[in-house]
Amino acid sequence: MALIADFWRTQDWQVEIKPTEAAGHATELAREASTAGHHMVIAAGGDGTLGEVTNGLAGSPTIMAPLPAGTANSFAKELLMPRPGLLNRHRLLDAVDALAAGRVQGMDLGYTSNGGTGNGRYWLLWAGVGADGYLVDQMEPRPKWSKRIGPAGYMLQGLFVLPRAPRFQAIITVDEQTFSGDYMLILISNARRYVGGIVDLSPNAQLDDGLFEVWLLAAGGVSRLAEYAVQAKWGDLAENAYVTKVNGRSIQITTEPSMPCQTDGDKSGSTPLSVQVKPRALQLLVPSTAPLDMFCEPGMPLREWTVLSGQ
Repeated sequence: MALIADFWRTQDWQVEIKPTEAAGHATELAREASTAGHHMVIAAGGDGTLGEVTNGLAGSPTIMAPLPAGTANSFAKELLMPRPGLLNRHRLLDAVDALAAGRVQGMDLGYTSNGGTGNGRYWLLWAGVGADGYLVDQMEPRPKWSKRIGPAGYMLQGLFVLPRAPRFQAIITVDEQTFSGDYMLILISNARRYVGGIVDLSPNAQLDDGLFEVWLLAAGGVSRLAEYAVQAKWGDLAENAYVTKVNGRSIQITTEPSMPCQTDGDKSGSTPLSVQVKPRALQLLVPSTAPLDMFCEPGMPLREWTVLSGQ
């Protein structure tokens, strides 16, 4: 991290390194930085670290800069960022270059509340009820061997866990529309990709349009699960007769029985679940690698932002 800090100092930024000491500490550090009036927090880590920093910065003018230095970097894949690996650790510096050449954008956030441990939490990418919530509930915390091999490890574990995921009945209200039935998965997406960034689920989604993509996957056996997986990866899942896709801002979910939930791949309580979009609640430094059509607004190049802010 010293090399990263030195890079930003050459760009005339004052930099202080703050290591995290425990779960939730990144949220405290980010909130302290915002309260102190700091202009930017560089979140160096995986999706869990980004989620914690997001919860410390949501609604504030302080920018979050995502630096993919963790085992799970789904958000970095969303932004097409260079990601370091065992054989190419120099890519972390490539990611820094992309951030320095990037732009500041307001990004929508999801906000969940329920009767479990997910009360009052912001998230970046997805909230899920059903199969993926069950997967996270059964698999986290993951063993070290699984983390080392990244998404492949998650998929190997999932092959044994997912067939046991229970079907459930649900009533889902999306704004003024209500849906009910037996489901395998209810996914609320704030991003283009899914499954650790492997599946390009909503290729035209925009991260600042004030809308979620809500996916309702009807219950079925292992063959239907396989059908969903193949169509999501190599086709258009929205064309499946057992899938409903709708856009919305506010979602209420009740299930029988109560089902575990996940947000950005972390445990997030259980149903009933309430989800709202918080339009452009996070100031995000978007790397130059991200597609321009990922946002409705053009954003402001970081170099121009630093001049206007007096940085």
